[in-house]
Amino acid sequence: MKTVRLSEADNVVTATVPLEIGTEGATQLIPRGHKMAATDIAKGQPVLKYAQVIGYAAEDIAAGAHVHSHNLDFRNVDTEYEFGTNLRPVTPASEPDMFQGYRRPSGRVGTRNYIAVLTSVNCSATAARQIAAHFTPDTLAAYPNVDGVAAFVHGTGCGMAGDGEGFEALQRVMWGYARNPNVGGVLMAGLGCEMNQIDWLVEAYGLTPGPLFQSMNIQDVGGLRKTIELGIAKIEAMLPVVNEARREPCPASELMVALQCGGSDAWSGITANPAVGHACDLLVAQGGTGVLAETPEIYGAEHLLTARAATPEVGGKLIELIRWWEDYTARNKGTMDNNPSPGNKKGGLTTILEKSLGAAAKGGTTPLTGVYKYAEPVTAKGFTFMDSPGYDPASVTGQIASGCNLVCFTTGRGSAFGAKPSPSMKIATNSEMYRRMTEDMDLDAGRILSEGLSVEEVGREIYETWLRVASGEMTKSEAQGLGDYEFVPWQIGAVM
Repeated sequence: MKTVRLSEADNVVTATVPLEIGTEGATQLIPRGHKMAATDIAKGQPVLKYAQVIGYAAEDIAAGAHVHSHNLDFRNVDTEYEFGTNLRPVTPASEPDMFQGYRRPSGRVGTRNYIAVLTSVNCSATAARQIAAHFTPDTLAAYPNVDGVAAFVHGTGCGMAGDGEGFEALQRVMWGYARNPNVGGVLMAGLGCEMNQIDWLVEAYGLTPGPLFQSMNIQDVGGLRKTIELGIAKIEAMLPVVNEARREPCPASELMVALQCGGSDAWSGITANPAVGHACDLLVAQGGTGVLAETPEIYGAEHLLTARAATPEVGGKLIELIRWWEDYTARNKGTMDNNPSPGNKKGGLTTILEKSLGAAAKGGTTPLTGVYKYAEPVTAKGFTFMDSPGYDPASVTGQIASGCNLVCFTTGRGSAFGAKPSPSMKIATNSEMYRRMTEDMDLDAGRILSEGLSVEEVGREIYETWLRVASGEMTKSEAQGLGDYEFVPWQIGAVM
């Protein structure tokens, strides 16, 4: 099989190997993963893949020709949306699947047990990093139930408005990480004079100071050195208490999985993303939650999600996000087709419409039960959506703040990514890249093409891996120490 046609309605096919002129009717060289016209396509006519429009012919395209950026135009989406017209009822699983998790006093369940050092402002980042760096594996050897002490630092928190979207998003992120079930203890470190005051956060979100929730400001303590020493002492006092947590059997309904993709290629929407979608369906059948994000990367596929909206209100929230992003990119003199990236295009993706159709497949087939702001707590069970940029670190930061205790990350080009405190499982879309980056990839979904496995078989394997990772099995990104620099709150609004 040298080409793949995803729907009878499609007028392009995807090359599974590089096509020489004359092979499979090719009239030009077609790189692996790229599209070839299956029939003549007149200038201005829609180009179809997944039985959906991915762009319009910029010129007459003859059958057998290479279809890519040079002859395929993007146009803004103009769609009439339907709500709840493609609702597939969820059949609950007959028996609950279990994993070994940390049940918190709140009733929520963690898959890891970290102490988090959170910063309110960039000015306290050095203090936080040096506090966390003190707690080496040797230092923590006496506390086997503690996965680590992680610093979550960022480059904002001051020079910003004290209210509005940007300020609220940053506070939701800080609150969300403090409350994530993978965090057993919290130390918040600030400077003291910043706009993003720790006291405001504590008051606004009802956080209760105590042995496992401590805070301090450099200016109050008396300088950087004293702050680092005090922070180390505070965490040393926390460690025995956090170490008392024990894994116990918990139902899969307690899992909330961040559904993410990065470094995508043409196979993302054919292998890994549909397989993750099947895994999401299995999780939803157990009563668990999948959280899709990256609003610019569902652009052009959002009509497929509104058709799955459990209520018109849920569908309407998603369209409001799309309109916000259209305005946001326009006022910043950008375009929704800023995506795909150069790497995406080298991998065969041409327009954001094509990329989005593949990305949305991670959400499976069950009803869309909730739509949330960036870093807003996800409270609905089932398949949900959280607003975020397409930039992976910012998006995953929001998903973890929303409550995700696992991250599932598909990649075609080979993203080296991890995220603390939630373990990140990476899935390769093609076997060639998997073999090249075996130290980084947890699973090869490319076997759907290379070995003829079904999407459902690989999806079941992904889901079962989620249960093992949730129970403590280390992911490849964790083994390589990733996750300390991927905390990137989305910076919205003016820097002043």
